[in-house]
Amino acid sequence: MSWIAIPFLLLALAGAGQALAARRALRRLATTPPPRGPALAASILKPLHGNEPGLARNLAATLGQTHAAPWEVLFGTADPADAARPVAEAAMTASPTPAHFLAGGAVLGANRKVSQLVHLAAEAQHPALVVADADMRCAPDWLTAVTAPLADPETGLVTCLYRGEAADDGAWSRLAALGIDWHFLPNAALGESLGKAQGCYGATMALRRDALEQIGGFEPLLPLLADDHALGAAVRRLGLRVEVSPSIPVHVMHEPSLAALWAHELRWARTLRLLNFPGFLGLGLTHPLPWALLAFALSPSDWTVGALAIALGARWALASGVDSALGVAGGWRRWAWLPVRDLLSFAIWLTALARGQVVWRDRRYRIGPNGEMVEEAR
Repeated sequence: MSWIAIPFLLLALAGAGQALAARRALRRLATTPPPRGPALAASILKPLHGNEPGLARNLAATLGQTHAAPWEVLFGTADPADAARPVAEAAMTASPTPAHFLAGGAVLGANRKVSQLVHLAAEAQHPALVVADADMRCAPDWLTAVTAPLADPETGLVTCLYRGEAADDGAWSRLAALGIDWHFLPNAALGESLGKAQGCYGATMALRRDALEQIGGFEPLLPLLADDHALGAAVRRLGLRVEVSPSIPVHVMHEPSLAALWAHELRWARTLRLLNFPGFLGLGLTHPLPWALLAFALSPSDWTVGALAIALGARWALASGVDSALGVAGGWRRWAWLPVRDLLSFAIWLTALARGQVVWRDRRYRIGPNGEMVEEAR
């Protein structure tokens, strides 16, 4: 075997071990029962933007929580004519849950989602504030699970990992969902189990109003791309814990094209690079299959064929283990996407090693040295 292939072979073998460790971590998280109480009075803040596929079902799930304490849902759009508005109003009409819709409000900063959260939080009535993205679909016990830990005065924020589900039958939406299930979710679960991730996952977050007030509200997050990470870090600076709930909501994925999928995932990757460049480099270990293919391409031999078989087997073990833990129907029709998904994730990781712009909600941003978003002309 050529010496030039040895580093790639070693990366492939290390990545195979990492995949098996991530599989175990995810299974532990998925089998941990979520807390059933105490129930705390809570306000769900749901910023909306556009009528994305699956929105009606997502909003119905939000309004269908089984929560023993008083609670409410506040929906909001920046544009009063936003296509999400009639969907939200129909969901509110069909549900007995107290809910309100806020339209308009000044754009307060570059991060338009945080701008909406500022307006929604000002109208919230309850001491526990729960942020949930429009594309999240949550189980009926989710609200109790994410707010119950806040009864402990040493817990300041509760966040959730999430799994993916395609909003349609398109290949790009399916690949996006598989990226969540087979890359993000198990790798984040492993990082959290090792105490290394220090994550705060913005798709769903719950925090006490008093903690939010101590950090100055949502307003300090207005210029930032990684607003969720900054929120978690601010809560930790208060000396409070950030907990990861065992509740795993569904992130409903809709990607109409490869370009849309690429832009979305590249934004996530460059955000991770911004937050922790050494940690982002370490994500290279989560790609054993591409490393094994490079080793084989450089030096076809029994050793590199063996490494390729080990890498593929470990990745399949992770994918099938995740599917089993989440109760997702697997099978070879689903697992056949694994090599394509792994190569796509590797390409995005390589691209994100270089600094660059990100696209969010059809707007292009340059990211400053402190994580601030500067909109660029297109």
